[in-house]
Amino acid sequence: MARTTRKRSTLANRAIAASAALILGGGGLIAVNVYASAGESSGQNPNGTQAAGQSVSTIDCPDVGNELGEVPQQERGNVDRELATLDTQITTAYQRFADLKQRIESDRQYGQQQILTPLKNERTVILQRIAALIERGNAPRPQNLESMAPCTLRADDNDGQNQGDGQNQGDDQGQNGGQDGGDQGDGQDQGQDDGGQDGGDQGNGNGGQAGNGPEQSDFVDIQSVQPNVSKPRNRSGASRGTFTTSCGVNENGKFNPDNVIVAPGVANGAHHMHDYVGNQANDAFASDDDLANGQTTCANQGDKSTYYWPVLRLQNGQQENDANADGGGKDQNVGEIQTPSQVTLNFVGNARSKVTAMPRFLRIITGDAKAFVNGNANANASWSCTGFEDRQLKDKYPICPEGSQVVRTFKFQSCWDGQNTDSANHRTHVAFAQANGACPNGFRAIPQLVQRIVYDVPPPVFDGANPSVFAVDSFPEQLHKPITDHGDFINVFDQRLMNKVVNCINTGRKCR
Repeated sequence: MARTTRKRSTLANRAIAASAALILGGGGLIAVNVYASAGESSGQNPNGTQAAGQSVSTIDCPDVGNELGEVPQQERGNVDRELATLDTQITTAYQRFADLKQRIESDRQYGQQQILTPLKNERTVILQRIAALIERGNAPRPQNLESMAPCTLRADDNDGQNQGDGQNQGDDQGQNGGQDGGDQGDGQDQGQDDGGQDGGDQGNGNGGQAGNGPEQSDFVDIQSVQPNVSKPRNRSGASRGTFTTSCGVNENGKFNPDNVIVAPGVANGAHHMHDYVGNQANDAFASDDDLANGQTTCANQGDKSTYYWPVLRLQNGQQENDANADGGGKDQNVGEIQTPSQVTLNFVGNARSKVTAMPRFLRIITGDAKAFVNGNANANASWSCTGFEDRQLKDKYPICPEGSQVVRTFKFQSCWDGQNTDSANHRTHVAFAQANGACPNGFRAIPQLVQRIVYDVPPPVFDGANPSVFAVDSFPEQLHKPITDHGDFINVFDQRLMNKVVNCINTGRKCR
């Protein structure tokens, strides 16, 4: 699979200046906080579609996985596979919706009949199976699970709507209130109902050459963003050290559209392509033993952990060789996959206490691949530019000035429940530290993985004839929104090296 990096062209340099002019005063193109939670989309009616003639952009379904509480350990794999089936159903329905979009917009009942009712029926069957699996494992049968079967059609709220007054910026770490500022309503969101400047339908369907995004309103000039990063102050007893593991930039080209954490045993469980560094045995069917015995790209062979994230593509009319493959073109992820210019993997300490060792095979997901329809409760991956990393964005891609590169940052959960290496929703066994740096009650501090990925990509060009934008891979119905960025990690450090990591961090040293 080809992998590319890009230098800026003269055309691209002109494009960033033009985009900056729009942002700073030409057309009111300022970042908008547009993310409503599932079921809270504006303009919906009881039939689950918007009024006839209104633009609709995607399918919004409740995220069943996030809502599952107790799932017996012996049934988790089966439940995860059923959840993956729900994702496949949505993908299939979205593709049909895209084919019928024009007619659906003129006849809302047609959308109900052709998309939403069949999808509800399919989802009901799977939800019944999930409930039966949980009951089979001797756990209480979940009540009202079938109420999550109905989905809606909704607009991409970026489409010229004056919504929100905060930029949803920063590194606020999602679930538990965050560590590093963020969600700062600093007046930068001024809407963009301004003469159709959203750029989303310039010959490319919903924007972007994939036909489902991104669009011009998904980008913002990083120089127009105010600094918004803050960190908890280290207190007495803090662990101040750092351990760095070097695992390359995926120069050997390991990609697949699987996700062994959330969809074990399901090929194309992610419906988007992942970059992998570290463990080379990772695919949908990898067991813990497979990972323990796998090869690693990490310089320190004691680290066989797997680190993976959605690829970044350049949608410039040049197709990758997965254009007709699952996770690629079949799932509306198009363009050239970009190889990072740098990947940094640091493990850092806690502002209030010493850290304890991670258990082997601990699984952590940070961010939310479905945040566009789920809302931003679990969205904490952030975007910035080199030289401007005191300004972090969650819901916008950055337009970087000449000489600056795009940066994706993932700060993983750093508190562990002390018992489980995973949980039913793959989240509740770990947590983010609170605003003061302390772990929530019942959790203990572990080394925090901070992942920084840098790309040399040109700024977006919104030219009707020759558009070129970068975009993260996503589930098709998530429209390649930057807020859907996420990272995955499975700890496969050997015990000797993990002990070194903990000692290094707790004694305030910098180690490799």
